[in-house]
Amino acid sequence: MYQPLADRIRPATLDEVFGQKHILGENGLLRRIVKSGKIPNMIFYGPSGSGKTTVANIIARETDRELRRLNATSASLQDIKDLIADLDTFLTPNGILLYLDEIQYFNKRQQQSLLEFIENGKITLIASTTENPYFYIYNAVLSRSTVFEFKELTFDDMLEAVRRAEKLARETFGEAEIEDGVLEHVASSSGGDVRKAVNSIELLFTAAVKTEDGMLHISLEDAELVSQKSAMHHDRDGDGHYDAVSALMKSLRGSDPDAALHYLARLLAAGDLAGACRRILCSASEDIGLAYPQAVPIVKSCVESALQLGLPEAQLPLAEAVILLATAPKSNSVVEAINAAMADVRAGKAGPVPRELQNVHADGTGFEREQGYKYPHDFPNHWVAQQYLPDNLAGTVYYRFGDNKSEQAYAAYWKKIKNSL
Repeated sequence: MYQPLADRIRPATLDEVFGQKHILGENGLLRRIVKSGKIPNMIFYGPSGSGKTTVANIIARETDRELRRLNATSASLQDIKDLIADLDTFLTPNGILLYLDEIQYFNKRQQQSLLEFIENGKITLIASTTENPYFYIYNAVLSRSTVFEFKELTFDDMLEAVRRAEKLARETFGEAEIEDGVLEHVASSSGGDVRKAVNSIELLFTAAVKTEDGMLHISLEDAELVSQKSAMHHDRDGDGHYDAVSALMKSLRGSDPDAALHYLARLLAAGDLAGACRRILCSASEDIGLAYPQAVPIVKSCVESALQLGLPEAQLPLAEAVILLATAPKSNSVVEAINAAMADVRAGKAGPVPRELQNVHADGTGFEREQGYKYPHDFPNHWVAQQYLPDNLAGTVYYRFGDNKSEQAYAAYWKKIKNSL
């Protein structure tokens, strides 16, 4: 019976696992735990295809434990009850090693149904998730487990996996002539997902054209077609989305147009036009601010054009906006000013509005009081000394001029006027 290449290439020992040297290397913590034979409850957190399931299988073999698998996307509470019913029977004399895939899809009741048994050791839980466990797994389970992060594989790790897959594919499909760059392209375009890379190799061998001498011919063009979308590790509701959004904002703030364009492309490739527009609009005020205030209307126009055009054409005005923001002078004086003001308001530092600034709603009612408001436009340079903050906040400074050319020009202007009295 034909065995898929992804199954044949699956590592049988920790030494064969691709990547994850930080936990599975010679002195890695997870390796030492496995070698001890005393397996705690664990949560494997990381992207798809990074080896979580493979490592769980290896742990079950090396510790001689009965391995049961559940996938939280389809398992029910009854499935858990059926598993618990097998405890203390001849089927599971040493307890059960339960591999629970995508645990974040279990609700609170389902997760808590395991608590008693993972505490007394009858069930050793290895749960996997592609989402941040500290957000998606209930504290009662999380506090009884050790979290191990599986990182996205590097290009070198992926290339090692692709070469091993190529060798196995030759054994199954026959000898092949492979154009230069094919293996490297598959390795770099699979988003750190070994499973995708191996499936791409299998598909390329399956669909390869035979040459006159009977050799399989695998072209770079076919490799590009096979893997054109496989590099996307992006879920609009998951960590991938928030990581890409965060990286876009930080790249804009860090004045790196190339990185900003990369993360914009990732968001757009995932179809997240609205998310990209929102962050770009925010950055115009948050990171550029008064250093280049014209950025706000320019970026707003770019975003409106993008929304009218839709994808894929929307990438053009958004790329224009991203390059503008990344190369513009930066100032966070607006952010610091409003944050300081909001902090005082939340802390209850308010006080009555000075009489000079109050609405004249009482005038003409018989309860008039002298307002004493000075109209700035009646004075030289359209300014006059006057208290605007409440008495208990008089003298408080929220806004401080940034050190960029624009704000320093404003600072010099007002210093000259206000010190002229």
